[in-house]
Amino acid sequence: MGIAEKEIKKFEQNRVVDEAIFYQAMEEIVYSIAPLLESDARYQKYAILERLVVPDRVIKFKVAWINDKNEIEVNTGYRVQFNNTLGPYKGGLRFHPSVNEGVLKFLGFEQIFKNALTGLPIGGAKGGSDFNPKGRSEFEIMRFCTAYMQELHKYIGARIDVPAGDIGVGCREIGYLFGAYKKITATYDGVLTGKPFVFGGSLMRPEATGYGVVYFTQAMLEMQKRESLQGKICTVSGAGNVALHTIEKLYQVGAIPVTCSDSGGMIYDPHGVDLALLQEIKNVQRGSLEKYVETRTGAKYISVSEYPIEEHPVWSTPCYAAFPCATQNELNEADAKNLIANGCMCVAEGANMPSTPQAIELFLNQKISFAPAKAANAGGVAVSGLEMSQNASMKRWSFEKVDAKLKEIMHQICKTVSLTALEYGVEGNFVDGANIAGFKRVADAMIAEGV
Repeated sequence: MGIAEKEIKKFEQNRVVDEAIFYQAMEEIVYSIAPLLESDARYQKYAILERLVVPDRVIKFKVAWINDKNEIEVNTGYRVQFNNTLGPYKGGLRFHPSVNEGVLKFLGFEQIFKNALTGLPIGGAKGGSDFNPKGRSEFEIMRFCTAYMQELHKYIGARIDVPAGDIGVGCREIGYLFGAYKKITATYDGVLTGKPFVFGGSLMRPEATGYGVVYFTQAMLEMQKRESLQGKICTVSGAGNVALHTIEKLYQVGAIPVTCSDSGGMIYDPHGVDLALLQEIKNVQRGSLEKYVETRTGAKYISVSEYPIEEHPVWSTPCYAAFPCATQNELNEADAKNLIANGCMCVAEGANMPSTPQAIELFLNQKISFAPAKAANAGGVAVSGLEMSQNASMKRWSFEKVDAKLKEIMHQICKTVSLTALEYGVEGNFVDGANIAGFKRVADAMIAEGV
């Protein structure tokens, strides 16, 4: 039995059924860092893995609020503060019916290594609620955010824990949360990132994750001596903030994104998706992608009910590069086979862990350029870190300055991941490279700080 299997066996006895996705993320890390554990006895001596896989604390609380009908509704709120070895806890808040402790433990665990790869002094955390903002009025969302912050404020602070946005939590929600925090505490701290620019937010924060994915992909393709994205067909899943800004940056670098999707279905536009129309539908009307084909001649809409069993039509579309930007485990083994069969040469993850282990194995075996989420989608938290710097110095940076710093950070992450993979005998394997590099930075700091 290898060292990875031995370590995983230790955790099996405490395995919780509804935390399968957390264990999936944990097992990926363990298998990746096995060479590091074998070459340096310090990591086992100081029980780094055993300490890393358990959050510092899991905070769970009731959120009672009043809807527009003057009825009391009750949701569950969470904050998983996983590890603050490198700096204050940092990670988004997600408002979605699927939110539970297992999902947030997975996201918080991934955040530790993602944040470490940026080189910024920030730890890992995640939080949110099972509240669904879809279909709610502005005032209902405002009242919920106020009620949520009534409890969360006890556990956060500019040098303690700095939440940001995630699915269901955009600039609007962060604004309401910040307003509530300020009223409750009477302090004007940089306690949240992703704030509106008018009171402390950073330019380029909304674009950061999507832009960062493309910057990372460009650097990876260049390092692996592959053709650039210029003039290439690209497929994108999702229609939220990350997907829309990935599409935007793909156009800026000369690529042709032809797909996107939401919970109801997907669109395929062979001429390239109309970004302005997409933004109108999703950001202004907050409607379904089905509306896209009402005004866009030549585009095709496929509803979820028409999807083939266990396959997503986005990944059946011929492309040079694929960008899964929707949610975890959205791209499975069947999808990976379709991408490979249709000539895809690159997959870059914009969402958190959107590819299943079986899909990733296929990509790596087929020498597909594969950019794992904890490296490729680190742009969002990188600019959140830059927002913290701006708040601390009471300064505002230009869009161009933030964009240049983001590009520099993403290129540096790519270089670090590539060199780490080479050092540990897995050249070209950016999954192992990212996991080893992120783990090593956190683990070395943990050893230096003592138990």
